[in-house]
Amino acid sequence: METEMLYALRDPLGVPSHPLMFLVLGVLTWAMHIVAVHVLLGSSALAIYGSLSSQSHWRRLAAAMVNTAKVAISVAIVFGVAPLLFVQVIYDPFWYTSNVLSAWWVIGFIIILIIGAVALFAFYVMNKSMAEVEKTRCPGSMILAIALFLVVGFIMHALAVQMLHPEKWMEWYAPGGIIDPSGRSIHEFNLWRFGFFIALSAPMIGLWLYAYRRYLMARENENAEYLDFLKRLAASLGSIGGVISLVFFIAWMLTLPENIASFATSIWPVLTILALAAAVAFPMLIARKLDTGLWGYAPFAVGIIAGLVVAIMREAVRWQTLFGVHGYNPLDYKVHMDWYSTLLFIITLVVMGGAVLSYLVTVAWKAGQTKGMYTPSPAVNRLGNFAIATVAIWILQYFGFGLWVAYM
Repeated sequence: METEMLYALRDPLGVPSHPLMFLVLGVLTWAMHIVAVHVLLGSSALAIYGSLSSQSHWRRLAAAMVNTAKVAISVAIVFGVAPLLFVQVIYDPFWYTSNVLSAWWVIGFIIILIIGAVALFAFYVMNKSMAEVEKTRCPGSMILAIALFLVVGFIMHALAVQMLHPEKWMEWYAPGGIIDPSGRSIHEFNLWRFGFFIALSAPMIGLWLYAYRRYLMARENENAEYLDFLKRLAASLGSIGGVISLVFFIAWMLTLPENIASFATSIWPVLTILALAAAVAFPMLIARKLDTGLWGYAPFAVGIIAGLVVAIMREAVRWQTLFGVHGYNPLDYKVHMDWYSTLLFIITLVVMGGAVLSYLVTVAWKAGQTKGMYTPSPAVNRLGNFAIATVAIWILQYFGFGLWVAYM
């Protein structure tokens, strides 16, 4: 497709802030999203495996991982919406076309995700005492949830790949010269690319287990055998999962389209491999410090950084394809500056988001470290009140500004 046609498909109103902001935020939020997805898939897999085991350590871990999964799916959805919005702003000709070409799958994505989430929560509700009892109720619900999560992941994968092939859009829309407006087909995918992002769930959940283990160590009289079990499992998941991920990544690079095959020998794949290798090796490098201070949480923090490098590499693939091959530059989008929406977004993210998240994390942390009933301190209560106040103020200004625009 001609570059002029791609530019003609842009929103004529332009964008409300500099497109670089949307590009950077898209990468950052996608990195957070994919880390949450990895934790979701990894914890779900450990939950079903542990729930089918009769060993006490595995059943205790399964109970903990179900709780992790139900939080991770919420985080994955929240951080998944953001990069979709940013992509729609600066890559709208590509994203919307890909969605229209596979419209049934886009609509089905929501339905499948809802069913998967319900299946996950159903398993959680039916197995709240999994660590104390030997029988697992309805394990099929968790298996179904994992399968559906993989399906929705594949749908998003296909949509992301299809947007990178504008030269094939007409062929997909009118195969053999006959228009097919049904939107029932998935036209393009790369199983090596999809497998790479899924395989990363293994090392990422391994890094998460190091943090979970360090969290438990703060409790008095914690089971030392269980802590050793977690450490061994985390190391195995990191090393084996890391190797599998590397195989998928190399295969993806070797199967890149011919017009961007040179990307495989660029700096980005090298940085990605180094980042993932560093994340997997980091727990071994600080082995003596894992049980001291905050070092036990450091492996997962390094994993998040590695996830960011993967996100940057993924964006580099898109940039080389759309700009390098098709001449589309998202950074030259016409800007109609909207200071209100820009400032509102930043304040919402930093002030309200920071306050609410800080309160929730603080309460979760303190409650987990307390035996019996947890009573928050005055400082924690003040933080909670401030978080509630920021949400209330945000709601008031939102409707207030809307009414002012509508009637003034």
